[in-house]
Amino acid sequence: MRSWWETEMSVLTASHEEAAAKPSHLAIPAGLRAAAPVILLLVLGFLAPLVTVAAYAFATPKSFDVFRSFTLANFAAIVEPSNTVWTSFVWSLSYALATTILLAIIAYPIAYGLNRMFGKWAGLVSVLFVFPLFVSENVRLYGWVLFFIKNGVLDGGLKWLGLAGGPEVLYTPGAILFGMLYVYLPFMLFPMTLGLAMIPKDLVDAARDLGAGRLMIWREIELPLAMPGILIGMLLTFVLGAGAIAESKILGGQSVITIAQDIEIAFTYAQNWPLGSALALLLVVIVSGLALFILSRLDLDRILGRR
Repeated sequence: MRSWWETEMSVLTASHEEAAAKPSHLAIPAGLRAAAPVILLLVLGFLAPLVTVAAYAFATPKSFDVFRSFTLANFAAIVEPSNTVWTSFVWSLSYALATTILLAIIAYPIAYGLNRMFGKWAGLVSVLFVFPLFVSENVRLYGWVLFFIKNGVLDGGLKWLGLAGGPEVLYTPGAILFGMLYVYLPFMLFPMTLGLAMIPKDLVDAARDLGAGRLMIWREIELPLAMPGILIGMLLTFVLGAGAIAESKILGGQSVITIAQDIEIAFTYAQNWPLGSALALLLVVIVSGLALFILSRLDLDRILGRR
């Protein structure tokens, strides 16, 4: 016969095994545990700075009383009639919109040609356009300064050929737009090339065999299938263009003051972090709002081929 001790131990062991077999409601899913390092990195690298900027936006002007005060004085200063900071918003958003539209027109034929010429290698070839990103943006822009400046490469070369000097290009609004087109071309071209690469060649050939014209094939097949890449490129270019600063400082000679420059001045020379945070927060809200508004007006289900 089994002793009392053996009976009690068998009962306890069975109860423990039964409890271990039951799923615990407090157990963390394996996927969430695996994603914890990435989530932590995003929280520390993205969410925490954004929360800090938002907190500073409501702090006392020209102070560092973050999380200890709440005031709308910074936003009131921005909307004052005597404050012309709104012109910086207009310039930045106008440049971003113009850059996005022009680059969409410029990059599409380049991306289309890359796909027609190199086929499945078009994505790899388009990476060559990304190589300039390995060089500092300021260095590349100063290279254009040396090209356009008086007695520089362009002006000196024309004079050496016996022609009149080069046009006054530097330190104008047009130079800023040129710099933005040059800097943000890879951000538009690469997603657009990948979008065009998603178009099945057999589908285009079938449409052509059925009598579809070139314009109809582009409108009904190529453009809708490539639209995800085009939208990504346009959205990325617009967001980056709205916060552009180096182009206006280097090529524009501060002939145009963008909102990014106002934010930089508030954080550095003025030492008014709450005002700079309010401007930055307002820029984030405006750019995000415009992007969401544009996306809401588009039939994404049709563009992405869901119907």
